[in-house]
Amino acid sequence: MSEEATRSQPSPAEGEGSTDELRPVAPAYRHVIRVRMLIFWLVLWIGASVADRSLLLETGFYGLPTVGVAVAGLLAVTLAPQRIYARLRYRLTGRLLQVLRGWMFHTDTVVPLVRVQHLDVVRGPLDKMFGTASLVVHTAGTHNSIVTLPGVEAERAEAMRDAIREHVRTDAQ
Repeated sequence: MSEEATRSQPSPAEGEGSTDELRPVAPAYRHVIRVRMLIFWLVLWIGASVADRSLLLETGFYGLPTVGVAVAGLLAVTLAPQRIYARLRYRLTGRLLQVLRGWMFHTDTVVPLVRVQHLDVVRGPLDKMFGTASLVVHTAGTHNSIVTLPGVEAERAEAMRDAIREHVRTDAQ
């Protein structure tokens, strides 16, 4: 992706006009991903250690699951968060929300604002710790009716929610 394509510009959520550029999510979201992955791999490592000790203690494979999971977890926690972050982009215009994500399987979701039913801004403990939030957009329909944009700055997620809500309100009248 070129430098021009990743340059961020003001969005309509901030009341400064629309943009055709895809914006990156908050850089702090890398830390949220990293901590989530660390917790996942820590639980997996504990399970591998217990299984290793209880099932493989008297075999030649003792220690292999514990070390293997630890090495795989260390690689995943070190490399994956940056890759996930680098491939998560979004755009909010006066007519649509677009979320582009995925480093193995690419997903490009476009939500026309006229289909929005309701909106949520979700902040878990890690989001609060790192100053991020997720914008959850519920749309009309059944297939893929919930679109989530994770890793946005909390204030920006609220501004986007308010801008979309205002669009829905004026469109309904």
